[in-house]
Amino acid sequence: MANDDYFFCGIGGSGMLPLALIVQAQIRERGGGRIEGSDRSRDQGRTPEKFAWLEAHGVTLHPQDGSGVTRSGQTVVATGAIEDTVPDIGAARRAGARIVTRPELLSQLFNAAPVSIGVAGTSGKSTITGMIAWILHQAGRQPTVMNGAVMRNFADADHPFASALIGGPELFVSEVDESDGSIARYDPAVAVVSNISLDHKSMEELRDLFGGFTGRAAKAVLNLDNVETQALAQSLPGEKVITFALGEESATLNAHDLEPLPTGMRFNLTELGGEPLPVVLNVPGAHNVANALAALGAVRAVGVPLEEAVASLETFAGIRRRMEVVGTAGGVTVIDDFAHNPDKIAATLKTLHAFDGRLLILFQPHGFGPLRLMKDEFIDGFAGLMREDDVLLMPEPVYYGGTTDRSVGSEDIASGVRAAGRAAEALPTREACGDRLVDLARPGDRIIVMGARDDTLSTFAAELLTRLGRPLTD
Repeated sequence: MANDDYFFCGIGGSGMLPLALIVQAQIRERGGGRIEGSDRSRDQGRTPEKFAWLEAHGVTLHPQDGSGVTRSGQTVVATGAIEDTVPDIGAARRAGARIVTRPELLSQLFNAAPVSIGVAGTSGKSTITGMIAWILHQAGRQPTVMNGAVMRNFADADHPFASALIGGPELFVSEVDESDGSIARYDPAVAVVSNISLDHKSMEELRDLFGGFTGRAAKAVLNLDNVETQALAQSLPGEKVITFALGEESATLNAHDLEPLPTGMRFNLTELGGEPLPVVLNVPGAHNVANALAALGAVRAVGVPLEEAVASLETFAGIRRRMEVVGTAGGVTVIDDFAHNPDKIAATLKTLHAFDGRLLILFQPHGFGPLRLMKDEFIDGFAGLMREDDVLLMPEPVYYGGTTDRSVGSEDIASGVRAAGRAAEALPTREACGDRLVDLARPGDRIIVMGARDDTLSTFAAELLTRLGRPLTD
């Protein structure tokens, strides 16, 4: 690293905050340095508790107007797209400060570790990363972990935003993102790919990116239940690959006899040629069984015994906003969930439909671009998985300004779902959706709040719960 004076632009973001905390820990080991930052959300008064926590933990915060970037010795860390229209970037250029992107900095830290585990794939990355973190932590391996979401096992009053785990320098575990192409920067010892499906890039681009990622690794942990990752497994030397699957005898790690529980899953695990091992997970859904197998494959690759890893998994508490139960009021349960692409939405709906009860679904799209790219997949997914009495409500996509093609909006999805015979409404605002949810809700219903890239969704879910608990005469 060039120096130990860092400025993080957008420091409150789910990817930037844990990186800032890891860098802060590393420069403190070296005896000093400065961590500063700015965030548009702070300037707009959103999630003030997060920024108060950062300041209390030694981070100096500035408005996102360029005023915090004043020295040539600063390293300014930007999101993947460095735009001169961002005042901090303009100020960095004027001051002669070094500018790096978040993926550049993270990949440098990752590649510098003697042992690195990179977790990639369209869905499941945060949960798999959290599972690996918990198993390695329990095994005394002191991993440093970079996650894009809060790991509930590590969250407490002092660490409410536990999306990073500060460990030693020997073992680095990180989510790795294919959506911006930055996966090409990572040289993992162990490459985990949960699944590959259409999300942000074309399938041809995705195959190249994931192929390169697994090709550079010493070991690749791959899912035989996904056509694309199965093809990837077949393209690599057999001794390099650890495979996993649900009910596929040829997989290195095979889960069978799956049994849904109200808050988790029970199944039997077989390692190739071994005896069945009973496993209980405290996170629900078949997709979380697959996530658990991916995590077990990764820790097996770095020498954690299977029985020890399974015992740790049974106390894995989950990831915040991954089907997180906010609470129950007036007989209605509110669930907060990160699902935002067709695969994740399908996994959530299938898991919730394993038990009785109508679903009232609030889906806030995380941008106009994804709606345009995956319009048909969104319509088919909701229409195919909603039951007759379920209801879908959609506000317009998250939009923080800038130029974007707004030709496809929420009503395009809702009308497509209605045409397929399911109940769906698009309303102008999230507040209007909230009012409608409270009007519709009756005992036995479950309200699921879905969406990404917006911390205030959790606040919205909590407010819904409060409203549902009030007497009707309020």
